[in-house]
Amino acid sequence: MAEIVVSAFFSAVFEKLASEALKKIARSKGVDSELKKLKRSLEQIQDLLNDAAQKEIANKAVKRWMNGLQHLAYDIDDLLDDLSTEAMRRELTEEPGATTSMVRKLIPACCTNFSLSTKIHSKLDTITTELQKLVEERENFGLSVKDESPKHMNRRLETSLVDASRIIGREDEKDALLHKLLGDEACDKNFSIVPIVGMGGVGKTTQARLLYDEMQGKDHFELKAWVCVSDEFDIFTISKVIFQSIGGGNEEFKDLNLLQLALREKISKKSFLLVLDDVWSESYTDWEILERPFLAVAPGSKIIMTTRKLSLLTQLGYSQPYSLSVLSHENAVSLFCQHAFGENNFDSHPTLKPHGEGIVEKCDGLPLALIALGRLLRTKTDEEEWKELLNSEIWSLGKRDEITPALRLSYHDLSANLKLLFAYCSLFPKDYMFDMEELILLWMAEGFLHQSSTTGKSMERMGVECFEDLLSRSFFQQAPNDKSLFVMHDLMNDLAMSVAGEFFSRLDIEMKKEIGKDDLGKVPAYVICL
Repeated sequence: MAEIVVSAFFSAVFEKLASEALKKIARSKGVDSELKKLKRSLEQIQDLLNDAAQKEIANKAVKRWMNGLQHLAYDIDDLLDDLSTEAMRRELTEEPGATTSMVRKLIPACCTNFSLSTKIHSKLDTITTELQKLVEERENFGLSVKDESPKHMNRRLETSLVDASRIIGREDEKDALLHKLLGDEACDKNFSIVPIVGMGGVGKTTQARLLYDEMQGKDHFELKAWVCVSDEFDIFTISKVIFQSIGGGNEEFKDLNLLQLALREKISKKSFLLVLDDVWSESYTDWEILERPFLAVAPGSKIIMTTRKLSLLTQLGYSQPYSLSVLSHENAVSLFCQHAFGENNFDSHPTLKPHGEGIVEKCDGLPLALIALGRLLRTKTDEEEWKELLNSEIWSLGKRDEITPALRLSYHDLSANLKLLFAYCSLFPKDYMFDMEELILLWMAEGFLHQSSTTGKSMERMGVECFEDLLSRSFFQQAPNDKSLFVMHDLMNDLAMSVAGEFFSRLDIEMKKEIGKDDLGKVPAYVICL
């Protein structure tokens, strides 16, 4: 969305306007008063960005206004670059010495006083006129100042590690699946599949993780492995992750045949539990190739497969797999309240109950949506804020691109800077596991983080706080098979792609997604188009 780019540009513009060198050259060119006026106008508009970002979703006129502001931001940035170049030229020409004499000869004629002054005045006149139009147009849209900083900041930082005691409404499902996992079903192979099917965000991965964790420390299965598969069914990568997860080390393999031979040897005649999370493939041929090493396991081995699609399971003979449904209204209220208040009901917040009940109803029993909005409202105790969320125009847009309105609302509650940092993560493929420190370094390299002038906090510290805020709001989750890494739910990944849209270019890169954080240094650099 345009707000992401405009906010980023505003930060850069204000930083440049504060430069003493730029102020000096502006005075010499006689444009210092115009730049001060420009800064005041930009500050007025900046205060409206949060409200404009909310309204541009349903109002095409506001969207056009934001796009116009975005293009003007480019022009302002170009103007300040011209002034910065002139400031640098002045600095060099005022310094004595042979080196600066050589540099002066390299400065093109277009950078000399008269031509540059004319160019700057012309650009500034055009920008001022266009900016004035935008300032006047804001009245037509009823844009108002929205305070981005939450009232009553009492957010408690959390991680996404599964706490079985906090899982609501899934006891029957867990018992039924555990029975399948530990039971001896008639099967023509040494292993059988325990499928968990359901729509995105319904809790398939959480359910699988509960089962997987239940088996940790128990000797029912000798070997265990977890693989996030996602939309690319890469047989080599999946096989290698399994091999490494069961103690195969970092041995390199030239082809799939050698890898599968080594994997078969590792799991031969041993009881084996494998989780294949988020399977999208519908290819029976691919499955036949992947399963070849599994034919050597001990009888009673199991593969938990989570998926939204029935096609592959039907081809494998599982015509009636276990389907995970949305939560009942009662359980949905409990889950929402747990994340909003740390309690299972509205008893301690009776004034918020009518609005909260309405919000829960709109989430349609989807756990991911209930958790995201519950955590969003954890920082808000004002009844008006709950009412505003319930009546947001975003609900009326319905489900677009498989993204529920509840997740869009959670995104729109972020500050402009957090929106930018989250949108940047659209560069990650689905189920890509990342390290917090590595991501913060990427944010820093792109210039998205700045040292705080008020608190003196370093960029690294600011990055950690931003990361923890996104984590606490469920935009990030702890990786299921490596607690030192993090991952985005695939619906959150879709949301990042949607909001990043035209502003980020996603590279089609090959990444060894689940192998571990040591491989992060091998990932090619990303390209940002701003």
